[in-house]
Amino acid sequence: MRNVVLLILIFLLLGCKSDQQKLEKTDSIQTPVEFAKGFEIENFEHYKILTILNPWPGSDKSYRYLLKKSDVKIPEEDNFDAIIQLPVRSMVVTSTTHIPSLEMLEIDQLLTGFPNLDYISSEKTRTRIEQGHIKELGKNEDINTEVLIELNPDVVITFAVEGSNKTVTTIQRTGIPVLYNSDWTETHPLGKAEWIKFFGALADKEMLADSIFSNIKMNYHFARETAKRAESKPSVLSGAMYKDIWYLPQGNSWAAAFINDANGSYLWKESEGTGSLSLNLESVLDKGKHADYWIGPGQFTSLNQMKEAHSVYEEFEAFQQGEVYSFTTKKGATGGVLYYELAPNRPDLVLKDIIKILHPELLPDHELHFFSRLE
Repeated sequence: MRNVVLLILIFLLLGCKSDQQKLEKTDSIQTPVEFAKGFEIENFEHYKILTILNPWPGSDKSYRYLLKKSDVKIPEEDNFDAIIQLPVRSMVVTSTTHIPSLEMLEIDQLLTGFPNLDYISSEKTRTRIEQGHIKELGKNEDINTEVLIELNPDVVITFAVEGSNKTVTTIQRTGIPVLYNSDWTETHPLGKAEWIKFFGALADKEMLADSIFSNIKMNYHFARETAKRAESKPSVLSGAMYKDIWYLPQGNSWAAAFINDANGSYLWKESEGTGSLSLNLESVLDKGKHADYWIGPGQFTSLNQMKEAHSVYEEFEAFQQGEVYSFTTKKGATGGVLYYELAPNRPDLVLKDIIKILHPELLPDHELHFFSRLE
């Protein structure tokens, strides 16, 4: 009789295991990801698997995170890089690009800490800072782990430029889950914006995240189609000198994509790469002297400031005609640049700005959101 009972228990356990394996293989729904290359989300009945595919440029490592909706035991939990209990009740993020996603999903009240609060431009989040709801965590590369551990958030969202990060290791040892977010590695304008789905998964607000992104995508495509009606395709120069080197976007970069979609002719569009080019002044002057527009002249905020820094800037026709546009003049109350925070999340507004600059007749009612014409 004992052997019979034992056999029944074994069959029941095997049946449960078989059901779990079946769940793994057949009962998952993939979150649609159209433009972003850095993450995937697989949804099951009681949990989700969030995979980060490109945590930093050149990385061949991926991270798998388990997001659990309940206390149900999931097979092979030890194989995940972190386990997060849903719903998330508090979090720490480390990039200003994360702030707009939290606000759009209406979960900004979950934010309890951030490194270097002065970088945050959002008026809404700055109000929460002033009210003492968000703690200062020091510098991003050297987070005050004592304050962070005291906050004890459900999750820390960070980013990395390469693999070794002692701060991340220290935080993980306390048992606080750390997730990588690599929105900054995306090169398609809509790819960066699609990372709102990353936060949607953590907040259990996937439908809202998808709706917000779909609206941004629709606006972006409408603006791009509008730009195609332009009768001209003006030439565009970008970047500025730092010491003796001129830095400007490469042809496959995020910044170059906006100029192309705005029906502009970026003078270095044929260059290969997604980062920045490092050129000597002579080559830039030779190619860009007669450019119609100059978009993104480094950190300069006025033409006089540019002239004082380097007299050669006056030799460019765009400078002479006053067609120099920068995003560095629009800042938050404590000096954070709005563009760095919001532009990755709202590429539709960036594109409309550049269309307004290059083809003002196409968007007569649009007011520049990020850019300003330098005086």
